[in-house]
Amino acid sequence: MKLPVVIHRARLGVDEFRVIRPAKPLTRAVLIDHDRHLDAYLDQDAARSVAGLWMLAARSPRSLIHLPMRANHPPAREVPDDIGFRLDLVLLHHSLQFAPSNWKQVRGRLGPGRLQTVSLPEAEHDDVAVADYAARHYRENRDLFHQHLHAETLFMTGSPKVFRETARHFLDVARKGPGYTPVHPSYPHFCTELHSNDGILGDAREIHVEYCGQWHS
Repeated sequence: MKLPVVIHRARLGVDEFRVIRPAKPLTRAVLIDHDRHLDAYLDQDAARSVAGLWMLAARSPRSLIHLPMRANHPPAREVPDDIGFRLDLVLLHHSLQFAPSNWKQVRGRLGPGRLQTVSLPEAEHDDVAVADYAARHYRENRDLFHQHLHAETLFMTGSPKVFRETARHFLDVARKGPGYTPVHPSYPHFCTELHSNDGILGDAREIHVEYCGQWHS
């Protein structure tokens, strides 16, 4: 899988931050905050790109992976805007110890960036790690997502392992969503979820991820 990205650098005081964004805008992707949970709506291309960025986050411990989405139009069958509000998404490692309160300043200092293409595994059984579901529920498990909300942005902080293991949610939406909808007209709803029972959420809300083929222009 070839993933075009743009690499930006921004300086804040003595610190320099590396921010990676998709080169192709994720125009058919929205992340909506519903207070108790979050909903992500994606078409096939966006789901595939998000899966790639999720895998890139697993191997980029010194970078912030920024997915600008908050200005996008909702899908055609989306709920009214007053039910929730739209967010950008940033993926990052625990070890980076980035303070979300600095994000607005960092975001405002990003230049045009440098275009680069990264190579990610393509084979269905090689692109994500195989999850050890039993180990996820051990008390000692540290491979958990934590979330913070700042400047209209959701920060998903996790370990390389939890990013690798959960990229499959977005791959499933990209691979199965378009074919599921035509053969299930009475329930055209393909979705997956980062669920609290999965042993991957620490201080984090559940994220419902749904395929949507029809979007407002």
